[in-house]
Amino acid sequence: MSDLTGTHGLIVGVANKRSIAWGIAQAAQASGARLALTYPSARLEENVRELAEKLENPLVLPCDVGSDDQISALTTTLEREFGGLDFLVHGAAFAPSSALDHPFVQTTREDFRIALDVSTYSLIALSRAVQPLMEKRGGGSILTLTYLGSTRVFTNYNVMGVAKAGLEATVRYLASDLGPRKIRVNAISAGPIKTLAAAGISGFSSILQVYRERAPLRKNVEQAEVADAAMFLLGPASRAVTGEVLMVDGGFHAVGI
Repeated sequence: MSDLTGTHGLIVGVANKRSIAWGIAQAAQASGARLALTYPSARLEENVRELAEKLENPLVLPCDVGSDDQISALTTTLEREFGGLDFLVHGAAFAPSSALDHPFVQTTREDFRIALDVSTYSLIALSRAVQPLMEKRGGGSILTLTYLGSTRVFTNYNVMGVAKAGLEATVRYLASDLGPRKIRVNAISAGPIKTLAAAGISGFSSILQVYRERAPLRKNVEQAEVADAAMFLLGPASRAVTGEVLMVDGGFHAVGI
């Protein structure tokens, strides 16, 4: 496990106790980091604050990643409270239910815009906002979460697959831009986990079963396993790794028939 003692991190995307971002938050604090968690709306604020009580003195701040004003207010608070920032975990993802319930060809322009704005562009907006805070620390690590639906078709994943493909390309371009400033940008492509977002995908339980049967490790990935991989990418052990999509899916991505 990486030692994050004395570091400060921002984690965006905690929705409930099953969130991958929550697993990363727990592991980061156990490794010595002080954290700031965000909530996107009043509907999720209570969930995030209840979880935050299990951490040691975290900041809990509002941030709708679709709002540049809220992102600016967030970084102003982080600068005042933390001085600088060592890492960012971007776990924001959303698509309207209508975009997941109907065939992909029926995706509306507005549903496409929302999915790409929240799930993909938000990484650019947040990275730009935290860049000065990371430069104060002499560099930092940015980590986002993706899925194999970015390169392969999964039934009912639809526009989220396109959003994740864009997200992975965004990782590479940001890594190129921010590398000279000693800021690394990577992604974890985790196997399916029963998160709040996954609940919106029809037939998700069958995807879990396929992974259990076909992944080389013959198991589904657990939240803590993804969090452990995140600790590697956030910590000094990965100091020469950037622009990478790390597969944490029990090897499912490597097999064919």
